Amino acid sequence: MKISAVLATKGMNVVTIHPEQTIREAIALLNKHNIGALVAVDAAGKPVGILSERDIVRHAVKSQDIFAASISQVMTRDVVTGSPQDDLNAVLQTMTDRRFRHMPVVDEGKLVGIVSIGDLVKAQLNEYKGQIDTLQTQVGKG
Repeated sequence: MKISAVLATKGMNVVTIHPEQTIREAIALLNKHNIGALVAVDAAGKPVGILSERDIVRHAVKSQDIFAASISQVMTRDVVTGSPQDDLNAVLQTMTDRRFRHMPVVDEGKLVGIVSIGDLVKAQLNEYKGQIDTLQTQVGKG
């Protein structure tokens, strides 16, 4: 299964934020959309970082002025991105090995979606359920 199939089911909406915005604004967006990460984008909409709940917690431990901090002070800059053509299992392996839970999806330099490890596990489980149902139908016909 490809990431494009996950995005087709989940949708391609990505909540973004600009690096100069504040953590207070980021927290409001995370809460409003009930999500765990925001993609930081430049003026052209190109991903320049990702801000996760973990990033905020790590910074809060170090600094009491967390709410006034800018996204650029807290975000992860080395963003690992995927493409719609990437294999779901390969992306799951990368996310597990590198210990992150959200991956922006980029196609021809444009941000086209984001997947979480939960999205990928759900898609994988649905795929397995479909395979089991097919096998049970085939066995029942035998």
